Amino acid sequence: MKYVLFDVDGTLIDAVSNQRRVWENWALRYGLDADEVYRVALRTRPLETFAQVAADRDPNECLALLHELEDEDVRSGVYAAFDGASDVLRGLPPRAWALVTSNYEHRVRGRFLRTGLPVPDVIVDAAAVEEGKPSPVPYLRAAARLGAEPGDCLVIEDAPSGVQSGLRAGMTVWGVNAAAAVEGVHRHFVHLRDAVPHILASMAGPQADPGVSPS
Repeated sequence: MKYVLFDVDGTLIDAVSNQRRVWENWALRYGLDADEVYRVALRTRPLETFAQVAADRDPNECLALLHELEDEDVRSGVYAAFDGASDVLRGLPPRAWALVTSNYEHRVRGRFLRTGLPVPDVIVDAAAVEEGKPSPVPYLRAAARLGAEPGDCLVIEDAPSGVQSGLRAGMTVWGVNAAAAVEGVHRHFVHLRDAVPHILASMAGPQADPGVSPS
């Protein structure tokens, strides 16, 4: 492989508690059941969530409140990078990797600043594409901005929608940070840290790979 494309939340940064807190606060503002809202939000994009849990509300108003709460969380929330995130990002050539996220670039930059992770030249965020994951568009856009062919790209993901996005883009996809492999991944690692030596070795060619990981 010549390039590595990383998802962010759930792959490099552990933001589960932050996302849950944001959605709980959003639900409270509208007098909704926080647990139900979060269950829906895990499966859908924000506008689809609003349509299901707050159909009588103005979706633009709902989205504005969500953005306000997310921005505040970036400023004041506690974030942690997954073990191995810093090692793998600092071990890759600067123009050989990118971030592909369903979030927004300014939040990613804020989270990376808070966790001390290096920021790449290329970030493809929600504003950069009209079709989000599981569409192949986000990963294809990142490859194009790096000047890379899809077949030369390794995608690192934790979620089914991201895995499908990478596969549909014609890329090699490895799954991390899950007890069981997401359907379709070419390799699976329970923890990101377990994948780090394999990711770095993949950039040096298959002969340098330290071995196949257990699924």
